[in-house]
This record gives sequence, C-alpha cells and structure tokens, in this order.
Amino acid sequence: MNPDIRRIVIVGGGQAGGWAAKTLRDLGYSQHISVVTDEDHDFYERPPLSKEVLAGTMKPEDLHLFSAEAVQALNIEWHRPCRAVAIDRTAQRLHLANERNLAYDRLLIATGSRPRWPNPAWAAMDGVMVLRTVSDALALRERLQGARRLAVIGGGWIGLEVAALARAAGIAVVVYERAEQLCGRNIGGEVAHHLADLHAGHGVELKLACGELELSRRGGHTHVSVADGSLPYDLVLVGAGAQLNVELAQAAGLAVDGGIVVDGAGCTSDPNIFAAGDVAVHPVHRLCVQSWSNAYNQGMTTARGMLGLPADYADVPWLWSDQYGVNVQILGLRSPESRCVRRSTGNASAVYFYLDGESRLCQMVSFGDARAIKLGRRWMAREQVLDEAVLADPQFDLMALR
Repeated sequence: MNPDIRRIVIVGGGQAGGWAAKTLRDLGYSQHISVVTDEDHDFYERPPLSKEVLAGTMKPEDLHLFSAEAVQALNIEWHRPCRAVAIDRTAQRLHLANERNLAYDRLLIATGSRPRWPNPAWAAMDGVMVLRTVSDALALRERLQGARRLAVIGGGWIGLEVAALARAAGIAVVVYERAEQLCGRNIGGEVAHHLADLHAGHGVELKLACGELELSRRGGHTHVSVADGSLPYDLVLVGAGAQLNVELAQAAGLAVDGGIVVDGAGCTSDPNIFAAGDVAVHPVHRLCVQSWSNAYNQGMTTARGMLGLPADYADVPWLWSDQYGVNVQILGLRSPESRCVRRSTGNASAVYFYLDGESRLCQMVSFGDARAIKLGRRWMAREQVLDEAVLADPQFDLMALR
C-alpha cells in the first residue's frame, strides 16, 4: 500500500462511494477519508426506492448500506449536504459550494446520475414528479395515496415499477413512450413484447411511439397532450432516462466519452482521480452501466485501485426489477447480431437467451426464473457453446448443461 496516500476524498454518497469507503478501511487504509454528498444521509442504496419504500414496506433508514455503528467506525469526515463544484488537478484540491477546499492524494468521483427532464419547465409544475432520492420516494408515495389517474412519461424500468405499484393500489395508469418498445436501451423486441403484455394484462394502457409530448396544468390536473389527444391526470411521473453527472469531470479536463473513461482499476485520465458507478464507463463493455451490482462491485474494485493494489473490473452487467410479483433479471448485453431463443416455463415465467454467431450466450433475460440466471453466469464465464433446441425445450433440465 502506497504510504504517500494520506488523504482520500470521495464525491458521492450512494452505493459506489459507500462500498469504496468501506473497502478502503477493510483493506487496512487508516488515513483520512472525506465524503462529499448533496444529500443529508449516510450511504444508501436506491433500488428499493421504486419498490419497497414506495410501497410502504420499507422505512428510509432501512436503505442504509451499513449500520450507524459501522459508519461511525469508518471514521469519515462528512461534508453534507454539500456540492463539489470544481477540481484543481494541479494543486490536487476539490472546491466545494460552501467555499471550502479539500486537499486529496486520491479523488473518487461517484456522482451517479439524475433524472432527465425532456422539458426543463416541467420541473416547476405541480403534480409532476421524478424518482431518484429518498425525498422523491416519500413525496411520491404521499401523492399516490390520493391519486386516481397516473401518467408515466417514459417506458423505462423505474417508470414501469411505479406503474405496477400504482395498479396494485387501484390507480389507473397510462405509460407514454416515444420509442416503439419499452426499455429499448437494455432489451430486445421479444422481451419488450413480453413486458408490454405483462403490463397490459394488469390494466396499464401503453402509448408506444407516442411522439412529442406536452404538459399543461389546468383545472387542478396535469394534462398530457400527444398527437391523438389530451388526457388529465392527478399525478405525472417523469421517468425519461437519466443524465450522468459528468460535469465535474468535464470541467476538470478528464476524458469523458458518454461517461467518465476509466481503466480496470477505475483510474481516469488523471492518475490521482478515479471514478466508479453509474458515471463511469465500463472498462470492458465501453458504456455506462446503471445498476446496483455495477456500483457495488466497481466501487470495491476501484478502492483497491486507489491504493495501488491489483484491480481489474470486468463484471458482466446484471440488473433486476420486480413487477406484479414477477422478478425480472437481465444478465449481459445483447448485440444487434444476436439471435433470440425463448424458453416458456408457464404463466408469466419465461427465459430469453440471446446467442452470438458462435452460439455463445451474450445476454439472457428471465421472468420468474432466477436459477437460470445463475447457470447463465457459468456459461458466460466458460464461453460455452449452447444448443438452441435444448434451450427452448421446457422439459430439458438446464442443470444438465453445467
């Protein structure tokens, strides 16, 4: 471990920043750690915000990554709620919005992302909300309790999870998506159709390829207008994707290509600055992976890299969602050239395998079959050649392919 690393500063109080801090201490780093975050909370994870917290089955304090005693043992100097505004790479100092400066030997940028507003004016409209923070989730939960009609702008994972919870509460839901399919960033058309059927079967109205939208406020309701007309809603959730918080890195002159460019150790184009989580480009797949597992694993790996220990992050992307009691899991990345094999296991359960030109698995999506995902991890690690007929046969035990 490099004895010259006396001060580490982490920007971000989410999953990646939290596990980086914890890993630094677990590895025996005993010097100064500062954490800058714009929320007044200990490290916490976000996936339950659109699930258990919104449903009222989890309290906000249960989101914390670590117990209060564990956080205290990390011996962190907190700067919260506070925003980092600039990096002086020459002097190795981080400038904060409260005019304080923090010296660093290693700096970790784990700033994550924020909701994207298709029209910035919507942010000031009553009855129009986003979901990213604890405060957002609590405010949305309160507003849903008195709502009869909900519009979801954007057919992504967060919006669909909120739609499912709203339907369970008896709220009428319409989902507006400008693209021709749901969740187009992550899944193929076959999976998107399955997902659309799941929501339609529970009474959600889907307006796909809806074109440009306009929001207006009148008569105590928010009206969503598209080419085929306008409808009033008690509440509108904007889930139109995320905007990566790369401004700090860009202003400092770090290499940014979609997200902050890093190597397998999490190091940016500046050897003293690292990045992890949503905001960092995956060093193997060359895109930003916005998921719980990516922030968790990359945060820990990058902590090793910051200390000069062996580190090479190459995890296969994985994410999950819960909708109408169905657990959906996605492993890997689909390529445009891949072909799809569907395995139906009854009711709403199914597994979709995407194979490359050599019949190796590049992505799989399961609806209600977590065991298949575990097998898929092994097949990917071994680059195993798979038989399409075997995968599609629901009578064949996939465990035989181990």
